[in-house]
Amino acid sequence: MATTTLPAHCAPTHDPAWVGRVFWISLSLVLLWPLGVATEFKPWLLLEPDNLKISAKFIGSFWPLAVDAEFLTMVARETWRTVAMATAGVTLALLVAVPLTLLNTRVLSISALSGRMARGPYWLRQSVRWLLIVLRSIPELVWALVFVRVVGLGPTAGVLAIALTYGGMLGKVYGEILESGETHTTETLLRNGSGRLQAFFYGLLPTSAAELTSYTVYRWECAIRSSVVLGFVGAGGLGQQLDNSMKMFNGGEVASMLLVFIALVALADRVSAWLRKALG
Repeated sequence: MATTTLPAHCAPTHDPAWVGRVFWISLSLVLLWPLGVATEFKPWLLLEPDNLKISAKFIGSFWPLAVDAEFLTMVARETWRTVAMATAGVTLALLVAVPLTLLNTRVLSISALSGRMARGPYWLRQSVRWLLIVLRSIPELVWALVFVRVVGLGPTAGVLAIALTYGGMLGKVYGEILESGETHTTETLLRNGSGRLQAFFYGLLPTSAAELTSYTVYRWECAIRSSVVLGFVGAGGLGQQLDNSMKMFNGGEVASMLLVFIALVALADRVSAWLRKALG
């Protein structure tokens, strides 16, 4: 098959789409400008000599790392507490999210098979959706501040805070994953007299298990990060020790704990990859 080439003088001399790109970039900058003004976003302040001097001094204090036996023992204990807080919080979040997901998923509604959901199931589903909105709209940091006043300082406040916020997040995303997957088997089971749980376990779950597991492990990874942040408000764990070291300007301890935190996130990433492979 013969091919034809355009003469050199017919080849375009510029990108034909550059006008559109310049327009959209300019429009984006115009729209982002008020946001930058509202947030007082001034990144050039980081480059001021005094700020550079302070930053360099603090970063320089990261070395040498703190590696004495007493400190490492404390870090190991608080790291385990942080992982336990995140794991317990996500486990409780699952206890919240799974029942709400089953109630919120439209494809599991028997009355919706006819095309229009009955009034009772419809309003139940709407109530569950609003409950999930309320749970995930309040940040875990706010929940932690509330629970610290109720149950006192310690990991319990962090576990409860993660459970509520992540319960709302998991419930929402689980429902979206289940409804976006293959639903023919589920509908067939429901039309032939199957119950909601049977339709879920034999219809929806097998096709969505890998994605559900991957998202759950990702949320567990996020919970580890949240556990560290919650430590700054008295929820215990590695975050509280990190806060203490930063207040004392002990850069070696801060750097050591940051390295441990990076290792935790890397471990969570490897666990997620292994589970995706195992379920794939």
